[in-house]
Amino acid sequence: MDIENVKNACSTGAPQGSTGVSGSGPSGGLYAFDGPAAAVLDHRGAVVRWTGAAEDLTGFRAEEVCGRPVRELVADLPDDLRDAEMPASGRVRLWHQCGDTIDVTFRTTKVGCSGSAEVLVLAAPTHHVAGHEHGAALLRALSAQNRITIAVYDTDLTTVQTNAAPDSPDGRPVRPGARLSDVLCAKDAERIEALLRQVLETGAPVVRRNQHVSCRRGSARPHALSLSAFRLEDSRGRPTGVAALYFDNADQIRARRHLDLAREVAERVGRSLDVVRTAQDLADVLAPAFGDLAAVDLAHSVFDGEEPSKRLGGGDMGNAALAPATAVWPAGLKRGESIPPLPDHPLLRSFRHGEPLVFGLDDFIAIVKDPRVVEHLVPKDAHSVLVAPLHARGHTLGAITAWRCGRSDPFTEDEADLMKQIASRGALAIDNARRYTREHRAAVALQQRLLPPATTDTPAAETAGVYLPAGGGADISGDWYDAIALPSLRVALVAGDVVGHGMHASATMGRLRASIQTLADLELEPDELLTRIADLVQRLAAEAPSGDRDTVGGTCLYAVYDPVTRRCAMASAGHPPPVLVRPDGTAEAVGISPGPPLALSGMPYETTVIDVEPGSVLALYTDGLVVRGDRDIGQGLPRLTEALAAHCRPDRALDETGRALLADLADQAPRDDAALLLARTRAVPAADTAHWEIPADPAAVSKAREWIARQLTMWGLDDLLFTTQLIVSELVTNAIRYGRPPMELRLIRHHVLVCEVTDSSSTQPRLRRARITDEGGRGLFLVSQLGGRWGCRHGQNGKTIWSEQVIQDSP
Repeated sequence: MDIENVKNACSTGAPQGSTGVSGSGPSGGLYAFDGPAAAVLDHRGAVVRWTGAAEDLTGFRAEEVCGRPVRELVADLPDDLRDAEMPASGRVRLWHQCGDTIDVTFRTTKVGCSGSAEVLVLAAPTHHVAGHEHGAALLRALSAQNRITIAVYDTDLTTVQTNAAPDSPDGRPVRPGARLSDVLCAKDAERIEALLRQVLETGAPVVRRNQHVSCRRGSARPHALSLSAFRLEDSRGRPTGVAALYFDNADQIRARRHLDLAREVAERVGRSLDVVRTAQDLADVLAPAFGDLAAVDLAHSVFDGEEPSKRLGGGDMGNAALAPATAVWPAGLKRGESIPPLPDHPLLRSFRHGEPLVFGLDDFIAIVKDPRVVEHLVPKDAHSVLVAPLHARGHTLGAITAWRCGRSDPFTEDEADLMKQIASRGALAIDNARRYTREHRAAVALQQRLLPPATTDTPAAETAGVYLPAGGGADISGDWYDAIALPSLRVALVAGDVVGHGMHASATMGRLRASIQTLADLELEPDELLTRIADLVQRLAAEAPSGDRDTVGGTCLYAVYDPVTRRCAMASAGHPPPVLVRPDGTAEAVGISPGPPLALSGMPYETTVIDVEPGSVLALYTDGLVVRGDRDIGQGLPRLTEALAAHCRPDRALDETGRALLADLADQAPRDDAALLLARTRAVPAADTAHWEIPADPAAVSKAREWIARQLTMWGLDDLLFTTQLIVSELVTNAIRYGRPPMELRLIRHHVLVCEVTDSSSTQPRLRRARITDEGGRGLFLVSQLGGRWGCRHGQNGKTIWSEQVIQDSP
């Protein structure tokens, strides 16, 4: 079919032998095309040469078109181009041998020697040309992206072409012919080459495979890349190489790392209410995740819980934390050491307003100016420093300093913004710890002021008390101990624990201790005293706000030791039993019947009396010493008993024993207070006491005076003879007149002379001032005037009226 037949067929229908396919023909993708078509035209526009690609494009063979004008192949040649010269480029529709038309784009150029009029025409389907142009534009756009690196490798994985620029991972351009091992560390290059070789062998592409690589030169910090790779093939499907796209994930990784760091700060910093521990947690989070080294410096006053000064600077701060702990720090950065003052630089003034500062090493040296200070403060190999103030609630508490050393990247402004957020959260945590420290110190000071002296020395016993405040963020509670000297050389031993924590518990403890001291002066029996204290606690609960009434309460153990009888009477209000350590070193918990805690009522308390050998140690304690998270009192009490048996030695001071016991038994940061009272008992020798049965006869008064004279002369207390006879006369007279037999007179000699008259009556004597006309009522008045002090105590079988006189020059 020649060209004329094609034209006629287009006007009358499909030509003979045509496929009968209508449409745009090859332009619609129905005809194969592999490369551009080429033809050579002479000076008249006739075809003189026709390539196989042109035959594939149009369907016409060379013998059908050669010698004919090329215009005959054009389906709709515009009139203005019919007589014009061949344009340099353009777009026309050509006839196809089947009768369809093909939309092509062409370019022309003159060929041959100088003066030749032949023209070379190159043509290709327009949609192929457009696709090629779009693809080229896409490649140019991809190549221009600084976050995307395109590399084409041959079958040996040698670089054929790449757009890697001087800002590529290792900072140098990658030349054709380079291998991955020329750019990356050996192990990273081997890993990526294995991946590319797999793509080359299997043809299966790799899409967005995350890789962390380190370059042979430049920064030592690993680079985060996302690798996509696919195999390149020729027209026959044979592999010719691999194309790889490396996406820089630095921004995403950095953002994720920043989020992870902020989350870790939120999770780890602030769990402790200890200022130094909080600062160390903050430093540990930052190094090495954010900087190679991190230091936290705080105002000296912050360590004590006080507010920092308004103008905080070097010299006012001390180091609170360093991380990592194994790093080699310069001499000026030592844990607990003061930070030397720095010059007043404008950048430092912005720091005082809460803004972080980023310095290179040269800038930092320029600010400091003194090379000795630089050597004193700057870590080895450091090149970048980021300093952020710890600013909270209008106060600058200190600063965080992060250093980067060696080949690590310098700090950026984005990282400065992140540090500002971290510093803000860290400052709040440190300020919370500071405020807790202040309140904790105040509560501890109040608690210690409310407690008695640590040691006492009385005729009945020597005592030593030890108090351990709660730690680890717990508040002070109301644990206490007491040793109260009682008349007749006795001593009262007390241990108690108030429900709750904080200042309210300490205040309640102070009220209870004062009440117990007052009731102890009334010389009540232990069970009676606890009954009255329980009534007081119920009144305190009734006075408390409705929401706090259930938190008012406590436990108490009250014991009275008599060195004359060598017996100890005790009662418990829900308190753990005391432990008795005998002189031979054996120890056991005293079997007592505990009553209800102090907040409860309706159940009586029971007094238990035990015999105590002189030299024994009686230990009273609170449950903070025997109860903790991993053990209850059933496990803690045997451990305490064993420790007491091991530590309580006659040649060891009680206060030293108490400290050793706390160190042995208490946690490093106990969640509850612990109080321990140790009392080593004494006894009054039998030679220093005297007893006389009082007959129920008025004549017994004169016999009592005679007995007193003999006893005091025997003791060498003649200087007290006159006053003692008067006191005894009055006390015996009152017993005979108002009391009931049996009656007894007892003298006790120590640093005081104690005169006691006991009878079986429960009548309470009353001191009054007698009128001139009264015949009696002057007995107790005389006793109170002649003796140092006097009193009356009630027992189960009666009452005892006593009087004390100081023995001059007593041992």
